[in-house]
Amino acid sequence: MESVWFSTHTINVPPFVGSLDGSGHDTIIAGAGLTGLATAVLLARSGQRVLVLEARNVGAVATGNTTGKLSLLQGTVLSGIASHQGDEVLRAYVDAQHAGQQWLMRFMEGQRVPYERRDAYTFATTEAGEKALRAEADASARAGVPVTWTGRTELPFPATALLLPDQAQIHPLKVLDALLDELHRHGGTLVEGARVTGVDVRDGSVEVTSSRGTARAGHLVLATGAPIFDRGGHFARLVPSRSYATTHAVEGAIPQGMYLSADDPSRSLRTVPDGDRELLMVGGNGHVVGREDSAAALVEDLVSWTQASFPGAQPLHAWSAQDYRSSDRVPFVGPLAWSEGRVHVATGYNKWGMTNAVASGLALAADLTGGSLPWADTLCDRTPTVAGVVGAVAPNVGVAGELVKDWVGAELRALGDASPDEGEGVVGRGADGLPEGVATVGGRTCRVRAICTHLGGVLHWNDAEKSWDCPLHGSRFSSTGERLEGPAVDDLDGV
Repeated sequence: MESVWFSTHTINVPPFVGSLDGSGHDTIIAGAGLTGLATAVLLARSGQRVLVLEARNVGAVATGNTTGKLSLLQGTVLSGIASHQGDEVLRAYVDAQHAGQQWLMRFMEGQRVPYERRDAYTFATTEAGEKALRAEADASARAGVPVTWTGRTELPFPATALLLPDQAQIHPLKVLDALLDELHRHGGTLVEGARVTGVDVRDGSVEVTSSRGTARAGHLVLATGAPIFDRGGHFARLVPSRSYATTHAVEGAIPQGMYLSADDPSRSLRTVPDGDRELLMVGGNGHVVGREDSAAALVEDLVSWTQASFPGAQPLHAWSAQDYRSSDRVPFVGPLAWSEGRVHVATGYNKWGMTNAVASGLALAADLTGGSLPWADTLCDRTPTVAGVVGAVAPNVGVAGELVKDWVGAELRALGDASPDEGEGVVGRGADGLPEGVATVGGRTCRVRAICTHLGGVLHWNDAEKSWDCPLHGSRFSSTGERLEGPAVDDLDGV
């Protein structure tokens, strides 16, 4: 599965031929998505010596698979925050989104990165959805976001909506490409294929071990989605969510606004420039990672919905992305408690990474250069609420249930010697009595220890992306056991 962004743009990263060994860096950043590169550019512009280590390739995880919406109207996010936090935190969140949005738009204009101005809509077609819209309208008013009600949309079915004009949609890889150029102009370094495997804080600095060598710096930023080396347990306060997106060629007019439903299952729409035409992007069907019966069926459901709503729509691309929601609906940005202020994290964007990533970069850069941003201070210093504590407990009850259920299921089901059909995988009891996974991809059958290297969850087979996914905290591995994303650091063991 390849996103429309990777199908239409290639980022050429100069090969790194030197040695990482040494201490000539002020800050090391793990992860070359929007959070990592925006933070790197801000620090490099301030005169810092910055090294970015990317385990795979630029934009490989969330940023290269996003829907690319740059909006202050974010579905029902504000009402979700308002149910967990007071107005001060709510307004600080909006200030952060505005700061991130405006910085990125100025950057794109200065670097001549094309983007499109679009009106944003959150729409509903049911009574439950309209109730959610009313709550979002109330939270928006409290936060100073000037949304208006409208019954006029471009959708091919009746809908009520909240409208916020003059937002933006972007090509995320073109943005990353421009950020990489800017980083190089200011003396920064990026190394692809450098997976961070160890962190050691000592003597007033941090030593970072990677697959390409070891480097030392004053600070480390973990811009990796779920934070690796999370000794503070942030993963237990994050819900990992996976959702899907498709593009379609559609005859006739298609909606020009950016749309997101307040109803379930979710539906997200926007246009994508494609030469002299525009494609329709449709996304949705989010779920907790590793807990779906069939990811492929969810993709097919998106295609069926699109073709029913836009007759004659021809599917062209299909892909998925992963993000994390914090228990109190506000991102975690700042130093990890165990690190003596040396290791920093940014996570919990709740599917709105374009604004949150840049806002996080602004907050991190200010902190690492001795500055301060009022909205960042408010968000970082927020006090846990009862709703937030309850929100943190609930996902972990589900985690415990999944852990027991999956171990029992794997122990009861013995694996035979037969190979699964192409594209299929199965988990069962191996010869040693432990969970084992066997899958066939590209004509090759591989067996792996189907136990997540993070905290021991039994893995599930993802039939859309041909991967092993952990239903506990969202770690994912290729069919051959290579770590793809999530809080796990190590690959799976072979069998």
